[in-house]
Amino acid sequence: MNQFIHLHTHSHYSLLDGLGKIPDLVARAKEFGMPALALTDHGNLYGLIEFYKECRKNEIKPILGMEAYLAPHSLYDKRPHIDDKPHHLVLLAKNLTGYKNLLKLSTIAHLDGFYYKPRIDKEVLKKHSDGLIALSGCLRGELAQLARAGDNEALDKAVRYYLGVFGPDNFFVELQYHPEIPLQSEVNQSLIQLARERNLNLVATRDIHCIKPEDAEAQDILLCIQTGKTVDDPTRLSMRDADYSMCSPKTMESAFREVPEAISNTGIVAERCEVELALGKWKFPKVELPENLTAEEYLSQRTYDGLKALIPEANEEIKKRLDYELEVIIQKGYAPYFLVVSDYTRWSRKQGIVTSTRGSAAGSLVGYALGITTVNPLYFNLPFERFLNPYRPSPPDIDVDFADDRRDEVINYIISRYGKEKVAQICTFGRIMARAAVRDVTRSLGLPYSLGDRVAKMIPFGHQGFPMSIAKAKEINAELKKFYDSDESVKRILDLSEKIEECARHISVHAAGVVIASENLTESIPLQYEPGGEHIITQYEMDAVEATGNLKMDILGVRNLSILGNAVKIIAKTKGVNIDLDSLNFDDKKTFDLLAKGHTVGLFQLGGSGMTRYLVDLKPTTIFDIMAMIALYRPGPMDSIPDYIQKKQNKIPIRCFHPKMEPILNKTYGVITFQEDVLEVAIALAGYTWGTVDGLRKAIGKKIPKEMAKHEKIFIEGCQKFSGLTEKQAREIWDLFRPFQGYGFN
Repeated sequence: MNQFIHLHTHSHYSLLDGLGKIPDLVARAKEFGMPALALTDHGNLYGLIEFYKECRKNEIKPILGMEAYLAPHSLYDKRPHIDDKPHHLVLLAKNLTGYKNLLKLSTIAHLDGFYYKPRIDKEVLKKHSDGLIALSGCLRGELAQLARAGDNEALDKAVRYYLGVFGPDNFFVELQYHPEIPLQSEVNQSLIQLARERNLNLVATRDIHCIKPEDAEAQDILLCIQTGKTVDDPTRLSMRDADYSMCSPKTMESAFREVPEAISNTGIVAERCEVELALGKWKFPKVELPENLTAEEYLSQRTYDGLKALIPEANEEIKKRLDYELEVIIQKGYAPYFLVVSDYTRWSRKQGIVTSTRGSAAGSLVGYALGITTVNPLYFNLPFERFLNPYRPSPPDIDVDFADDRRDEVINYIISRYGKEKVAQICTFGRIMARAAVRDVTRSLGLPYSLGDRVAKMIPFGHQGFPMSIAKAKEINAELKKFYDSDESVKRILDLSEKIEECARHISVHAAGVVIASENLTESIPLQYEPGGEHIITQYEMDAVEATGNLKMDILGVRNLSILGNAVKIIAKTKGVNIDLDSLNFDDKKTFDLLAKGHTVGLFQLGGSGMTRYLVDLKPTTIFDIMAMIALYRPGPMDSIPDYIQKKQNKIPIRCFHPKMEPILNKTYGVITFQEDVLEVAIALAGYTWGTVDGLRKAIGKKIPKEMAKHEKIFIEGCQKFSGLTEKQAREIWDLFRPFQGYGFN
């Protein structure tokens, strides 16, 4: 590569210090025609997997790195004012060995060296230097500081250390382009002289913290949020002294025309960095197996034993379904996954921890036989394919809930089974969302709180997991748009807020996510402590953890399960009655009588006034009535509730649009009620398969107009081709799907 490559780049994962989102950084590099780009966030690797995937998608080589904090003494030395100002050092992975050393270095920095910042020291760096290229850093780098101080003896010692650790080919003296900073120009001249005297490699960089020059004010606002200061505070940390945007290769080539090797060396570094990550290749943890049995054989044995115990009267049709599910699970290599989940769910129940499985996993007969779920999918007519089918590319997702006051026991059991080096909770990032952005910007600008509060309250809330953006809010709220157009302060607030919204504010612990690895986690995932706590968490969030191929588990603590568990204990103590929550009678008449009379206070999902009114009108008599009411009681599908009630009470005839729909909707009186109803109707009438219908589910569930339009055409044409419907009839059925956009309940 002959042209300039940016090797010193901070994204918004340099928390409240960088503004650029990764897709925007990559898009800007592509706009400049750059064939490669590095990511070097401060002391962490939070964004590396997202960055790697985004670069690959845009045919740009990803250079994976980190700007490390290097303790002047030992990383264990945490005396005040001794090691609280570490040096900066840019580390880039040349190969997979280098990438794994980055993971280890960042983990050590967080777990052992954290003191104001996550720090490593020279001893640790030397131990984990294989496969890495080092750049000497910004003005906070050791060489820059020693050159500035004129300490030639210490400078010589530092150079000898870096050359000894990395070798002359893998250590580069970094010259930064920030002409607005006189000190930077002075230090650059000293470093050029040093490099020429000692035959060191030079490399040119730009300390990137935002995308474009016009983003400088928004990036400065982030620093104000980080420090709790206002822009007018003369004592605050500020980066308005220079341009920290991503500039063009031509600008850099012009700036360093007197040292052209500093430009060409960026291309040499980029060429040397060849990291290929094997993303999406699953590595399941090793499970304990009986002698002479494979995981697949043991899964089959355990499943048939479970079926015999739970459904002793199982006929050939039931066994045929079980064999089909086992075939799909085994063929896809998921046997260890099911054995792992079965192990900790069964252990939890033995300890009296109330457990429940949420989501489509309830459709698995194998899961029921293994004790993962307590719901018989045959009784509820739940399709296995909604959970897992031969066409699904990603592994199944079994979400298990536990009584929240005993969740830690479950995690500790998993750690005891697989080892503390292989288990961690998964991180998540708190992001600056629209309303918070407005309030943060208003405060940082020193404007009245009342103004920011007024503007923020004009931004509608998001819904169904879809956050509200400022751009969308201006589009749908005419009053907000008018305020924006007529008031300069409001315009400034919203323009800046729009730039910082969705930036990562802080790292925290995901409510449910736990990762179990087949090897030490630091072979594929960097770790750190949870903020202010002692639990070890990943530096990669959920999607990135899954991309590394490690087993991601959803282990959620739920208050309602704790309440149920305590209720069982109280009843046993006060009434002498032992209740098994997993074998309650679904046909208890007294329960339905209570619901029909409106006695619903405190009942999860059924306690609201609107729901209670519908239950009194409905007079439910089966568990299926309760399921249907919970599914229908949400925007869109709610319009079908009166229809459901009238059909239930035989006040209007039950009618399906087509005979193929009758077996799908027979328990809901012909009313499309669940997400599965939509999918099964599409399969039965329009020729979809379980492989193709997932696209329809995503289009409906995420309200993607373009995808909805595509599937509307496929559905209507399919109904005509496979079921002999007219276009008008097909459209009538399609219109029944519309209320499920964003609100479908599985």
